[in-house]
Amino acid sequence: MRGLKHLSYFLTKFTALVIILTAMVTFYVPSAFTWVKGDAQIIVLGIIMLGMGVTLGKQDYKILAQRPLDIFIGAVAQYTIMPFIAITIANLFDLSPGLTLGLVLVGCCPGGVSSNIMSFLCKGDVAFSVGMTTVSTIVAPVMTPLLINYLVGETIDMDGWAMFKFMLLVTILPVAIGSAFNIFCHKQKWFHDVRSVMPGVAVIGFACIVGGVVAVHGPKFLESGLVIFVCIAFHNIIGYVLGYLAGQCCGMSTAKKRTLSIEVGVQNAGLATGLSSKFFPTSAESAIAAAVSCVWHSISGTILANLFLWWDKKRAQPTEASQTEVVDA
Repeated sequence: MRGLKHLSYFLTKFTALVIILTAMVTFYVPSAFTWVKGDAQIIVLGIIMLGMGVTLGKQDYKILAQRPLDIFIGAVAQYTIMPFIAITIANLFDLSPGLTLGLVLVGCCPGGVSSNIMSFLCKGDVAFSVGMTTVSTIVAPVMTPLLINYLVGETIDMDGWAMFKFMLLVTILPVAIGSAFNIFCHKQKWFHDVRSVMPGVAVIGFACIVGGVVAVHGPKFLESGLVIFVCIAFHNIIGYVLGYLAGQCCGMSTAKKRTLSIEVGVQNAGLATGLSSKFFPTSAESAIAAAVSCVWHSISGTILANLFLWWDKKRAQPTEASQTEVVDA
């Protein structure tokens, strides 16, 4: 079990690398992940969300009750900034309907599971991060279909009710099951062992989702051109900036502002990829946009967390130097 825990830590720390390597291998050996489709893909998504659920206990729900204003501000920022930035960028770059759908899908999904880890790494408010991710996931079955229909409903054919039921199945149900295990079994050693390896399992799940998309649409990745990568990067980075500014406008602490920045910018692109494959199977471009977002969000979120830490160290250096001068004097 100790070996599995170390492996889980390694996978979590190098999420972006794992996903990139999976995509590269699958590009040349598509048969490795052709099984990630249909029911298999739904199961993988459920396992990813189960991994989030096992981290939620009584204390996390108490935080939701104790900090309703913070969570409300976070949820509003989550479901306004990213969706409307997505459609704005799509219009500015005159993206095709498929790429527009993919970018909007990513923008309308809840916060990414890895955002909690990133918030921890940059000394953010982890409790706030967990609360935001939880609430955005809980309301996702309602907000995601509504926003997609509002933003691109005139250009695509979608079944909002079916998407609502699907998201209940792959988000709320596994999260509820995982959380129930946490609440009732948190004192059991076996549960602590399982919970410690679930982040690594979630990373493997994300890699499988991306691998499944590359296996089916691999040759079309290069056809999408540089523009989709630029649009995804802009979408993500603007989300970080506006998330931070939203926290600043609301008078939040530095830790909260960092958390809000990451929570807004890092989306559950794995879920967006699953939604694209399930409800828009003929739109290869939308699946590609969501899959590329999986990789980019993992990379950029890790970079941002390290930039925050670098800034802390840079600000601390003059203080340390002045203290040294005082001692010498």
